Amino acid sequence: MQPFASRLSALALAIAAAGAAHADQFNRIASFPVSQNLAADNMQQETSAEIITATADGQMLVYSDSPRGGLGLVDIRQADQPKPAGFVDLSGEPTSVSAFGNKVVTAVNTSKSFVEPSGFLALVSPQSQTIESRCDLGGQPDSVAVSRDGKYVAVAIENERDEDLNDGQLPQMPAGDLVIVPIKDDQLDCANLKRVDLTGLAEIAPTDPEPEFVDFNGRGEIVVTLQENNHLAVVEAATGKVLNHFSAGSVDLQNIDTKKDGALIFTESQQNVLREPDAVKWLDDDRFVIANEGDYNGGARGFSIFHKDGRLLFESGASFEHEVIRAGHYPDKRSGKKGGEPEGLEVARFGDETFIFVLSERGSVIGVYRDTGTDPEFVQLLPSGIAPESAVAIPERGLLISANEKDLLEDGGARAHVMLFELSAKAADYPQLVSGDDSAGLPIGWGALSGLTADPKQTGILYAVNDSFYKSQPRIFTIDANAHPAKITAVTEIKRDGKVAEKLDLEGIVTDGQGGFWLASEGNAKKDVPHALYQVNAAGDITRTIALPEALMPYEMRFGAEGIVLSGDTLWVAIQRPWADDPANHTKLLAYNLKTEQWGAVHYPLEPVTEGWVGLSELELHDDHLYVIERDNQIGDKASIKRLYKVALSELKPASLEQALPVVNKALVRDLIPDLASLNGYINDKIEGFAIDAGGNAYLVTDNDGVDDSSGETLWLKLGPL
Repeated sequence: MQPFASRLSALALAIAAAGAAHADQFNRIASFPVSQNLAADNMQQETSAEIITATADGQMLVYSDSPRGGLGLVDIRQADQPKPAGFVDLSGEPTSVSAFGNKVVTAVNTSKSFVEPSGFLALVSPQSQTIESRCDLGGQPDSVAVSRDGKYVAVAIENERDEDLNDGQLPQMPAGDLVIVPIKDDQLDCANLKRVDLTGLAEIAPTDPEPEFVDFNGRGEIVVTLQENNHLAVVEAATGKVLNHFSAGSVDLQNIDTKKDGALIFTESQQNVLREPDAVKWLDDDRFVIANEGDYNGGARGFSIFHKDGRLLFESGASFEHEVIRAGHYPDKRSGKKGGEPEGLEVARFGDETFIFVLSERGSVIGVYRDTGTDPEFVQLLPSGIAPESAVAIPERGLLISANEKDLLEDGGARAHVMLFELSAKAADYPQLVSGDDSAGLPIGWGALSGLTADPKQTGILYAVNDSFYKSQPRIFTIDANAHPAKITAVTEIKRDGKVAEKLDLEGIVTDGQGGFWLASEGNAKKDVPHALYQVNAAGDITRTIALPEALMPYEMRFGAEGIVLSGDTLWVAIQRPWADDPANHTKLLAYNLKTEQWGAVHYPLEPVTEGWVGLSELELHDDHLYVIERDNQIGDKASIKRLYKVALSELKPASLEQALPVVNKALVRDLIPDLASLNGYINDKIEGFAIDAGGNAYLVTDNDGVDDSSGETLWLKLGPL
């Protein structure tokens, strides 16, 4: 085998060549749930991946895991097959970790309370999984960084405030500061630790600086963000001298959504929004970039580039958030706060190009930008998993790795993940579906797609609906799948009597043959949402309403109508799960004759499961068969049933609801789990849309739950002819 160093050099040259042509793109190659570092008998332990680094040889990842109180290790010698490599118990809360050669330094919080902050800095060997040296820090640490020459460690001592005290207002003592620890003979030199006083610098709470993040440039200068104080400082590591400091300033934001209202409306604005930066990274020895997550009084939703002399060189404004919107990752539930909340950053040089990676914590994506020396150039968005907290690049291997802190163990959802991306000349796999702009030139907001149908005449033109996550904005989306990625080109609002229709939970759609559509709405008695079918015209006006039969309402369960198709004069409707009158593992396919106005039904047999439930998500008609999406509600490794079945139309002979219902026979068409795994993420639980277009091509779309406790990913998969 070629020596490791030679392989790195060859790859670097290949990347440089690709970069010169601007053809390089990142794609996800693997996902690693950090729960794999748990013992088999302890899988119910909460775990997290927060701040991540890589050893100098590029073979080992080390991440801070606050719930477990230590550092997790991941073996990435084979990057597309990461493996658990152990855990280092620190008996405290690690707040950050940074590489020092093939070792790491980590800051650990051991505070008894907000007014008694404490912590230590440790030098850890991942190979022996031991602490080699440690220094008391005299306060609660946050970020940690190692100088490029390996001579110093910088630690931001935040001594964070109590958000429940005085409404979280500053000042709250004790004040934070910056600690600089020399490294001598490859060990921490605690005896010569320096403290840098940061009081008196900021206009906001000058007596109570709360430094958040630190980074070194090549000259041994440390840039420090004071997030709550909305301030930035540049410090000389060798002397501890504050070389410069200045306010992070404010931003006027245009064309944003500021209301948590179940609607995506980007026509609002905010004035003088404090940036309140979290992460900071040097671009070179003079410029640095900040992620403007915000904390208490601010959050400018983007990122900024400053010169160390205090000059603002670039401000993204709402442009980054607009890219998040177009990819369907905008988190409406955070509209009243800080939107997508850019929190983490990474900067790295791949070949002859420098990339800026901006992590949207709430949008669960990474924005990739190319540093041009002036305004950065947007390259792509990467799907990162839930709540990316940090990232680390290994340019010599063409890798970017993100750490995603959210663990949905209690909700039966996705575990915290580390995700790996590789730079190559291959086109970007994601996003697979994006939106264009509306008539005002603003991005079309979308998400939670729950049903799909195809235009009966135009190949590659499809229509989707969103569910009740957007309770104030029921919509039909027109999708051009002939584009790559597929593109939402238009939206139609669903209206009743000229106003936005309320109390809808749209889960199915089919064209009505008259220029309009039939929509299936899943009812919920507890929320006063009726079980009903609605016919709408081309303008989205509801022209006819058909309530589900009264005879079934005494047996109503939480899950109702999901998919809908039109066969001749009959509407067929899938009820997702069994109701109280159904036998075990059977649900109904309801039939409504539009001419006779009579209801009937057949029973559909569901696959048995040992965990969770299984139900129906979608219906489609094609070539004398009814196609059915059947799925369980499990994700990741627990997912077992994500399947496409078909039922011959000759089987669909509905009986009246007062009779015993016939049971149809089904045939497996395709196991969809390989399709759902095709982007190397974790398996999504919700396949919600399936349709076959006029050219015979099958399409699949997943529901991203409105980016709420979800990665926000929407998979748009062209399966081709069946």
